[in-house]
Amino acid sequence: MQTKLHAKALNFSSIASLSLTEDGGLACPSVAQLLRPVEPSLVSASCYDILPRFHDEADLLSLPVVDPQGKPVAIIDRHQYMEFFARPFSKEVFGKRSLRQIQDEYRDAMLGAFPIATPIVVDIATSIDDVARMIIDTDMRHMVNGIVITREERYAGVVHGHDLLHEITQRKQAELYYLAHYDALTKIPNRMLFSDRLNQACREALRNGREVALLFIDVDRFKQINDSLGHRFGDALLKAIAGRLVGCARECDTVVRLGGDEFAILMEFIQSSEDAEVLARRLLETIQQPFLILDRELSISISIGIAIYPRDDNQVDILLSKADAAMYEVKVSGRNGFRLFSESTTSFSSERSSLEAELKQALANDEFVLFYQPQFDFVKQRVVGMEALIRWNHPQRGMLSPGSFIGLAEESGLIVPIGDWVLAEACRQHRAWQQQGMPSLRLAVNISSLQFRQPDFLQRVTRLLSETGVDPSVLEFELTESVIMHDASLVLDMLGELKALGVHLSLDDFGTGFSSLGYLNRYPIERLKIDQSFIRNLDRMPINQSIVRSIVALAKSLSLQVIAEGVETQAELELVRKFECDELQGYLLARPMPAADFAAWLLDGNAGMLSVERLIKPL
Repeated sequence: MQTKLHAKALNFSSIASLSLTEDGGLACPSVAQLLRPVEPSLVSASCYDILPRFHDEADLLSLPVVDPQGKPVAIIDRHQYMEFFARPFSKEVFGKRSLRQIQDEYRDAMLGAFPIATPIVVDIATSIDDVARMIIDTDMRHMVNGIVITREERYAGVVHGHDLLHEITQRKQAELYYLAHYDALTKIPNRMLFSDRLNQACREALRNGREVALLFIDVDRFKQINDSLGHRFGDALLKAIAGRLVGCARECDTVVRLGGDEFAILMEFIQSSEDAEVLARRLLETIQQPFLILDRELSISISIGIAIYPRDDNQVDILLSKADAAMYEVKVSGRNGFRLFSESTTSFSSERSSLEAELKQALANDEFVLFYQPQFDFVKQRVVGMEALIRWNHPQRGMLSPGSFIGLAEESGLIVPIGDWVLAEACRQHRAWQQQGMPSLRLAVNISSLQFRQPDFLQRVTRLLSETGVDPSVLEFELTESVIMHDASLVLDMLGELKALGVHLSLDDFGTGFSSLGYLNRYPIERLKIDQSFIRNLDRMPINQSIVRSIVALAKSLSLQVIAEGVETQAELELVRKFECDELQGYLLARPMPAADFAAWLLDGNAGMLSVERLIKPL
């Protein structure tokens, strides 16, 4: 049984052609939907008889040839055929011979110069993905000639390569979008899609003078249930809970799974906070009804926190934190209830304001440091690059990872000077390593959206390269999809000028955004970096394997390289290699290291390069 996906819910029209199987996998349609009923030529026809068809039928790209029993035996490419018979004496020498004679007598002798080819022949029920794999594994010219389709072993029509390529790219875009934006277990939107919709809803509300309600929902005592009854039971319960939440919400609401046992509901078009309270009461009453999970009856409860935009906060990220804080107050007071956020909500502290003030002083006090993580090339069998990663050596809290402060830096605008410092320090360090005689590795630096959009960004990069003396060809800017999806013409100009400088460009966290082929074709991107969330537990998550395969297939079709980040286990390494990723980065190879440790690791054969070789086993 298959469940049709709803295009409106996905906000991506091409997904309307996709289907979900019962286990949540993405079903692939057959080539039947692309079938063109082209009238074939008999193998006994003379070569001269074919020419009028190509002259009269302008859209006839290739012509299938069948035997008297209707079985396909060959396919003729229009361009090659007409070009061949435009040669002197071709009509006189070959024109009256039958296609069978030409095929038997001349094809081998002329080393394939005569334009009759053995076709790829598939049954009408063959999936599009399987056909694509056949073409890749045999000869890509079939993407031009097309393939021949049979029904019960008799000719049924042709599928043109252009139609097939269009369908494949549309499917892969839709597949990537779905897998990246919908929760694999519950099939409802995940945190990524929720963030997009919340931002959009708040912008619309601000423009139209309305409010938006955000309900943060946590399942009470779920950990005890999961631990005592098992993960299989817990997963089934989460799916059932998601179903009830969706059933309670209005059609215009968005119900999401944030992760674990946490859910959220985004309510647009509300009249007041009372609309959110009405929904919260309905949710509490519905969830309290007993669940029948794996033949076992169970009663549970939930705790709900509510925050209203823009009344409680006009910053979207903080709004979610405030709804979470209100939910925590419900937990503290006994669970199984709801609460609206208020200024008296004690669990929402002033820690953020304090951290922002400290962040402003961090640059002046020289508290930031860069760590470097190596990147390994499967083909060259060696380390070819490194990524510069910022750390905050906080005087009281110790070494902080980017996740602790980058979000705040972006919200406050401090990401611009911090980003400039990262780029300058990375270039300075790379130049110092070169002067010490170390190998000249590719240096990857993350560029934030706000930093990239600064009017003088290009001038600052040019000045920095001149001041540090770093060869632009060793520098790679890692951009996220949010950077390049806005103001396409301006972005295209900027990327073109960076490329002209010699800087390489890669797309970071690929698969978590819209993943449109449009900008990949237009922009001078050279490398896709698969987000580590898709690599983690890759050997135990078939859905992530589908994502990785899809990204690699898209990249290869566009002549882009692929790097898998976050590789932590041997099993993950073997899979990303099997899926033909070009490079890897992750803890299995090496953790991010301070500059001195990175240099020592790289130059120490036993700890560095040779250990990489030992990781790689023959396929």
